[in-house]
Amino acid sequence: MQARRLRQWLAARSKKQWLLAVAALPVLLLLYVLLLIPLTPSIGDIQKNKVEAPTQLLSADGKVLAQYKRSNREWVALKDISPNVINALIATEDHRFYEHGALDWRRTFGSVLHTAMGRPQGGSTITQQLARNMFPEEIGRARSLNRKLKEAVTAYKIESAYTKDEILETYLNTVPFLYNAFGIEMAARTYFDKPAQKLSVLEAATLVGMLKGTSYYNPVQNPERAQQRRNTVLAQMNKHGKLSDQDFETLKKRGIKLDFERQDEAVGMAPHFAQALRKWLIEWADANDYNIYADGLVVQTTIDSRVQQWANQAVVRQGRQLQVTANGLWSNRNQWTAKNPLVQSFVRESAVYRQAVADGQDKDEALQRLLADADFMANLRQDKVRVQVGFMAMDPRNAHVLAWVGSRDFAIDPFDHVSQARRQPGSTFKPFVYGAALQDGALPSDQLMDEAVRIPLGGGQFWRPTDGGPPSDQPMTLADGLAYSKNTITAQVMAKVGPAKVAKLARALGVRDSKLEDVMSLALGTSPVTLQEMVTAYSTLANGGGYRAPVMVTRITDREGKVLAEFEPPATELALDSGVTYGLVDMMRGVITKGTGRGVARYGVSGDWIGKTGTTQDNADGWFMLAHPDWVGGAWVGFNDSRVQLNDYWGQGAHSALPVVAEVAAASQRAKLVQAQARFEMPAENNTFVQRLRSWMLGFGDNKQPVDPFEQPPAMQPLPDRGNPGDAPVIDDPEARPIGQSGAGPRGPSGEGDYPVFQNNPPPAQQPQMPAQRPADAGQPQPGVVVPGPSSNPVPSNPATAAPAFPGSASVPQGQPSGNPPPIERGVVVSPVSSGTVGQPVPTADGGMVWRRATPSGTAAPQSGNAGIAASEVN
Repeated sequence: MQARRLRQWLAARSKKQWLLAVAALPVLLLLYVLLLIPLTPSIGDIQKNKVEAPTQLLSADGKVLAQYKRSNREWVALKDISPNVINALIATEDHRFYEHGALDWRRTFGSVLHTAMGRPQGGSTITQQLARNMFPEEIGRARSLNRKLKEAVTAYKIESAYTKDEILETYLNTVPFLYNAFGIEMAARTYFDKPAQKLSVLEAATLVGMLKGTSYYNPVQNPERAQQRRNTVLAQMNKHGKLSDQDFETLKKRGIKLDFERQDEAVGMAPHFAQALRKWLIEWADANDYNIYADGLVVQTTIDSRVQQWANQAVVRQGRQLQVTANGLWSNRNQWTAKNPLVQSFVRESAVYRQAVADGQDKDEALQRLLADADFMANLRQDKVRVQVGFMAMDPRNAHVLAWVGSRDFAIDPFDHVSQARRQPGSTFKPFVYGAALQDGALPSDQLMDEAVRIPLGGGQFWRPTDGGPPSDQPMTLADGLAYSKNTITAQVMAKVGPAKVAKLARALGVRDSKLEDVMSLALGTSPVTLQEMVTAYSTLANGGGYRAPVMVTRITDREGKVLAEFEPPATELALDSGVTYGLVDMMRGVITKGTGRGVARYGVSGDWIGKTGTTQDNADGWFMLAHPDWVGGAWVGFNDSRVQLNDYWGQGAHSALPVVAEVAAASQRAKLVQAQARFEMPAENNTFVQRLRSWMLGFGDNKQPVDPFEQPPAMQPLPDRGNPGDAPVIDDPEARPIGQSGAGPRGPSGEGDYPVFQNNPPPAQQPQMPAQRPADAGQPQPGVVVPGPSSNPVPSNPATAAPAFPGSASVPQGQPSGNPPPIERGVVVSPVSSGTVGQPVPTADGGMVWRRATPSGTAAPQSGNAGIAASEVN
């Protein structure tokens, strides 16, 4: 019915109407072409595209770090391209190239005629093809009249701007040849390992033949097809007088001979840093009407090329050493077997397995087939068991990023383990817990029991964190709890301050993008964060508590050196009171001088340094952070898949990540980038915490000279039996299971103080053991007796000469009732509790929280102002 109506409508049209319609078509077409002129690339765009210069990233000392190029190509002049290439291209693609303009009308009409007869034929000139190659997004690839018109308009603009030789040169330098090779020079190196100037007739014909369809005529994957296409090019050269009959007959019988090698794009010495900066730089360029791929911008960064080079070397060296260990642990004779459920999971997660199942293969059959495929399994193992390392360094004085290494090899693993990877930080998170405690009034000398603990979680459940070895059941200062990375001590501190305060402090210091779970196990670093965030947070501590966002760029200029933008250092935000910061820094010195980070001394690191090691469950992540007033660095070591781990020795941060940071720090110190005499200075301002800290450090009996309170481990004394902690109810909580049980949750650094049993490696030298008694003649303490701490002076027997109390308190003889708190000795008070809970925060009249501390009379007296955590048992 509709067809009949259409015929009736056409029959009703008069001859005059038809003539008007035919006459209107050219006019409409012309109007449409005129409309396309402003909508297609301009002459300026064409000129800029041809002479585009990539943006350069320079280090702070003027070394080229990277370039932002549109593609992997090297521009060569037409005179430096073999004549064989030019002859092959013109004979095959556009033999009248030098005779016509932008369009070859003879060829265009011929193409239309052949297409109408059912024999489609291309009619694009080299100039038209260049228009498509230069502006693929603006012109498109669709087979449509609109695309052809855009292509033609752009081709006319190109012809008006360039000579024929310039068009030919531009075409040969922009055409793609697969394998990330753009332009004839990179293609010649990729397929024949020679420059474009030395290509033979056969080689030139092979490359020109690919232009009809690079994938279809790929000589690597489809040599027979590529040879047929090459011979077609040779025939065209013979037809148009560029190849004699004899040479043609001889050459067409020869096979394809390649010398194939991928030409990796030069990534520079800081490729991950360049990748991290690219997005921001594109946004800046767009906002200021620049193009980072074409305008030749010069970006001055904060990277120090020396530190970057040392970091690259340290990452490669340590990664290579750890890879040997990983290969042994995950060899076919050990864990990498077809019966291992984890290996089977790896196979099921592979793209090859998923494709096989999608194609209809039975799941079990696909699994068994791939498990039996030696080549597939070898490649999968290599991918899964490849050790990865990330490193970052900053200058805490101005927040300049000094070095950034995102992986062992950017070409193999471009994933950035500095800013993209989020992994559990383990014990490197612990300083934030102790920092929150200092904020709440604790002192480094305050003591808690190193014993099996259970932390109420609500609902009748408990959290029972453990260390690599059994607890000593002895009192330990907070400073030593941090230095020796004791989970039992840290958990008790977390129970007092609460995870909300710890998370708030961590965010203020620099952990601002990752989500921190408000749970007790946050104390042991169970919330994944980035290495960049951790280095930033430690930089804040090294800067006296002042936070600054990392600075990566200082200035941008054009190619002539004109300054386009300068970037001022970010304003400093007070993240942590300077006095509290110094107290925490002083505690963290112990990590380096005697604790889990003391190994840095073997690399030549000397001076005033702080730091922290970190290891997560089953050695999935190894961390180390190191800070100095002039320099901060951190490293993470692990695998892309956290289910793959190293053994108990090499998996620890002190053995996997520490060597990377220590090596770079030592090199920086030798080069005078780190001043050996620089020290973390105690704030001079009138600060309550500073006053208390000074009083504590200077006021031990008659000794009025400054001492190092963390020089020796605390004295250990036997204590009265308080019952069996093992009687506490055991819950099925992954984070509460003892180390070594299947499914154990995050536990922080396993054995960073007391090393666990080793399976394949001899145990390292044990940490210095704390003395059983100090002083040697100390007897077993009784309730109400002060146990001396690590002091050169004995505890005075006369209360009048006792160590000074906290600010605001008065000295009270033992046993005397008083409304004022008693003096706090540099030791631990062991006493029965008659009221309240020793060591628990209690509310004050103003709604704040203070710390309870045991008194000689056996009561738990709240301390006014900032007081220390009680060194008594947490009930």
